[in-house]
Amino acid sequence: MGENSGIGWTSHTFNVAWGCVEADDSCDNCYAREQAKRYGWNVWGPGATRRTFGDTYWAKPLKWDEAARLAGRRARVFSSSMTDLFLNDRTIDSEREKLWPLIRSTPNLDWQLLTKHPERVLANLPSDWGDGYPNVWFGVTVGYAGGLWRIPMLQRIPAHVRFLSVEPMTGEIDLRGKLDGIGWVIVGGESGHHARPMELPWAVDVMSRALDAGAAIFVKQLGTVWSSSRAGHRADPHGTDWTRWPRELRIRQFPIAIGAAA
Repeated sequence: MGENSGIGWTSHTFNVAWGCVEADDSCDNCYAREQAKRYGWNVWGPGATRRTFGDTYWAKPLKWDEAARLAGRRARVFSSSMTDLFLNDRTIDSEREKLWPLIRSTPNLDWQLLTKHPERVLANLPSDWGDGYPNVWFGVTVGYAGGLWRIPMLQRIPAHVRFLSVEPMTGEIDLRGKLDGIGWVIVGGESGHHARPMELPWAVDVMSRALDAGAAIFVKQLGTVWSSSRAGHRADPHGTDWTRWPRELRIRQFPIAIGAAA
């Protein structure tokens, strides 16, 4: 909820709030919704009251920034893992306005802003956004063909890094001719008890299209269905241990841009 992240492609997670509304079929097995239920927080769905946080929580990125400065190495922050930063919601709108000055105050952090609502981004950027804050990466989720409409909207957002989260990948998608201005592509299979399969040829095709377009690739995991079909899956339930993967899938790269982490 704002500490060191267990997500392979980021260092920390920071949530402006908890609570969301399902956007499409990729949300069917939403880990964030299930985690909120385990905590007993009724924060999901239209009209639900979102969970917000106080000053102590909002001060954490300032400490991460200072630690990164002292270490001489940038850190990455994913916001927000337990909501959608551009959800059409009064509370999220209000809390998001507090995020922009925090981002400006943490120049040693690269903020990874991922959304399924790119149609709301341009109208909700800060007035000084210009060509984009140098320490912000903007991404959209495209886990199946029904989400491809988000890519051209992302391409219109001024940003130093634009990325795609092809996770959970629940169907084959064709990225030919769709990667102009995209600097990074994350690929991952779905995890959990009701996970849907990610066929490895789907992932290989996405990887090859991205590499051909000059984008960096980060394969996060092959998913529960793939892992459960192999010996040792109990120690690797999400398929994150890349020593077990086919060699052609063992790629974990990061983009290079102004403010981007090495």
